[in-house]
Amino acid sequence: MSDKPVAPAGAQQVQVQIEIDPATANGVFVNFAMVNHTDSEFTLDLLYLHPEAPKATVRARAILTPRHMKRLLLAMQENLGRYEALFGVVDATPSPHFPRPPGVN
Repeated sequence: MSDKPVAPAGAQQVQVQIEIDPATANGVFVNFAMVNHTDSEFTLDLLYLHPEAPKATVRARAILTPRHMKRLLLAMQENLGRYEALFGVVDATPSPHFPRPPGVN
């Protein structure tokens, strides 16, 4: 998630090899996300919502600890900042093509 992993004092750095199968490597298009949480975990659902249909399909779900959720949020903010520095500010105004589900602000 970050370019510079930080290890606790005295801890050894571990090299991690990452494998990805071809289907996962292709990825899926998502245009909607929902986040829910309990006291011990966050659930991040990535969905595809067709602009003309009020039904969304969950394409991926990630369940994270609060600590990992914070790290993910920081990594995403950092990367969005880099993107905007290169390509300009991303317009995040709501789209009229997508209905807002109940309880989502």
